[in-house]
Amino acid sequence: MSTIQPFHLAIPVHNLEENRVFYRDTLGCEEGRSSEHWVDFDFFGHQLVLHEQEIQPKLTSKGNPVDGKDVPIPHFGVVLQWKDFESFAQRLKEKNITFIIEPYVRFKGKTGEQSTMFFKDPSGNALEFKAFKDMNQLFAK
Repeated sequence: MSTIQPFHLAIPVHNLEENRVFYRDTLGCEEGRSSEHWVDFDFFGHQLVLHEQEIQPKLTSKGNPVDGKDVPIPHFGVVLQWKDFESFAQRLKEKNITFIIEPYVRFKGKTGEQSTMFFKDPSGNALEFKAFKDMNQLFAK
C-alpha cells in the first residue's frame, strides 16, 4: 500500500453551527479556517469542509443490504487503527449517538476482519468508521 494522501471532501449541512459542534465536540475534529457559510475540519488527517445550504431533498435510496443490515448510500468515513476503534465507539455511545448500524465485527477470523459502525451527522450525512484487524487486508479479496 502506498503512502496515503489526505482527501478533500465538501458536504452540505443545513445548520452550520449545529454541525460545527458535532464535528468538533462529538467527533473530536480540530476546526480550521471558516467563513460565515463554511468551516474546514481536520477529519482524522483529511480535509472536510462543511458548507451551509438550504435543506436538500433526501435521497430515496434505502441503501444496500450488507450482512442483513441496511447500509446507507452515500456515506463516507475513516478507517481507524483497530485499537482506536473501540475507544472511539465508546466515546460516541457516551455522547448518545444514535447508530444506524451499531458497532460490530464483520468477517470475524476471516480475511478482511473489520469493526464497523454507521451514524448520521445533524444534517443527515451518513458516516462509517471502521478498523481492520490487519490493516494490510484493507484491499484483500
